[in-house]
Amino acid sequence: MPIPTPIALLALTAAVSASPTPPMPDDARRWWAHVEALASDDMRGREAGTPEHRKAAEYVAAQFRAAGLQPAGTDGFFQPVAFRVRRYVEAESRLELVRGKTVEPVALGAEAVFGMRIDPAPQVEAPLVFVGYGLTIPETGHDDLTGVDLRGKAALYFGGGPKDTPGPLLAHYQSRRERWEALRRAGAIGAVAIRNPRGEDIPWDRSSLTRFTPAMELTDPELVDTPGQQLSVAFNTEAAARLFADTGHDFKELLAAAIEGRPLPHFALPTGVRAKVAFEADSRASDNVVALLPGSDPALAKEYVVLSAHLDHLGVGEPIGGDTIYNGAMDNASGIATLIETARVLANAKPRPRRPIVFLAVTAEEKGLLGSRQFAAHPTVPLDAIVADVNVDMFSPFFPLKSVIAHGAEESDLGDDLRRVAESMKVEVAPDPEPERNGFVRSDQYSFIRRGIPALTLRVGYLKGSPEQEIVRRWTKERYHAPSDDLAQPVDLQSAADFNRLYVALVVEIANRAERPQWRPASFFRRFARPASATPNTER
Repeated sequence: MPIPTPIALLALTAAVSASPTPPMPDDARRWWAHVEALASDDMRGREAGTPEHRKAAEYVAAQFRAAGLQPAGTDGFFQPVAFRVRRYVEAESRLELVRGKTVEPVALGAEAVFGMRIDPAPQVEAPLVFVGYGLTIPETGHDDLTGVDLRGKAALYFGGGPKDTPGPLLAHYQSRRERWEALRRAGAIGAVAIRNPRGEDIPWDRSSLTRFTPAMELTDPELVDTPGQQLSVAFNTEAAARLFADTGHDFKELLAAAIEGRPLPHFALPTGVRAKVAFEADSRASDNVVALLPGSDPALAKEYVVLSAHLDHLGVGEPIGGDTIYNGAMDNASGIATLIETARVLANAKPRPRRPIVFLAVTAEEKGLLGSRQFAAHPTVPLDAIVADVNVDMFSPFFPLKSVIAHGAEESDLGDDLRRVAESMKVEVAPDPEPERNGFVRSDQYSFIRRGIPALTLRVGYLKGSPEQEIVRRWTKERYHAPSDDLAQPVDLQSAADFNRLYVALVVEIANRAERPQWRPASFFRRFARPASATPNTER
């Protein structure tokens, strides 16, 4: 029997209307029903480790079971993940700037917040050194730390980086692990980051509220990003000028240079920081949901394509407009709904895709990609047998699908698969219009890339400066990580259905290709690929 082509599989999903109200074709009704179930107020935002997240995980497992998938976790459909938890106690914390005998309090929340994704020292006092972007990028020769004495000091830096650095490479070196490793090697004990407006997603007054949500860290010390970091502070850009008093440098000029990605100076400040950080420590567990659709070709039975999306969101938090439930409809009940519907379509395909497919709904993405990092480090199928990851996260169906953005498309020949499928649907593959947002490292495909596995994450595309970009910008400012990412928002169901059809077709294209996906020779990330002789990880 012939292998179904992506074009033929497009007929397995129906076109839908652009309204979430009946009448609605069956495929659209099913997809939207999953979003409604997962983003309802009863799910209370699906924060990792809560009973509601477990309820959501059981819902996903039941849908996978109903589709005919096999359990592929360590406990049936589940892979439990253990965390250390820190809950910030602001009433017992303080931050001060010290200039000689002068001590100036910093208003926590309004001017600065402590980062709790590190294991902070209860009390820290350290001189400050401005280190530009705080980056070391050997591939481009950029180094903010050569000749800078950071021993026992805290590094002060702007988010962002030099403008001529390719987006994925710059995003990689700005990741928490890479930036801290460079600062730690230079002797730093802490870091103070100034937000760069060029890469801001949401206003400070809203983003600062997340300081009250529990922070999590994996219990495996090999998977901790910031070993040895004693202090982490994020400074509101509008309050940061005070840090540069008496330095001989104009803050507005430095900020303008950072926004444009121009070179920045490095210098010691006459100001130091003194911090007391109080928090409550706890532990909790949360589940990845893992299911398997066996392939149809015995010769490819040990080459797995992973499809991932994150199940968690922010839970219950500080009220905005009187609402405390951060429902996470688009972030990322939408992606999980796509995963469920993809399972249903492919399980019913005749014949099935050649390679086996792992369906992975991960936990704790909002806590720093922790669920996917745990799976990528300890997969329930052999690590060397995972040939690709195709991730979907907040794909934003707010307007017709004319293009797609795919983080990672230029790094491996998965980009060629995507372009063939997109062309068959008369959809363009658009470049990332906002690389300054570091999308390449902010979703779960990055956990697989760090393990040497070619990966993509997809979303509905738009061009820089287009009306569609303005729609996304406004949604991000008003609804991203807010209670208003709920079921009462404009969603173009035709766009969602078209995206889901493209996603299914892409998965089939990858699963049916003759050769396993390959990194492009020029890709920086091919260095993470494991040698062919590496011992497979067979942990289940």
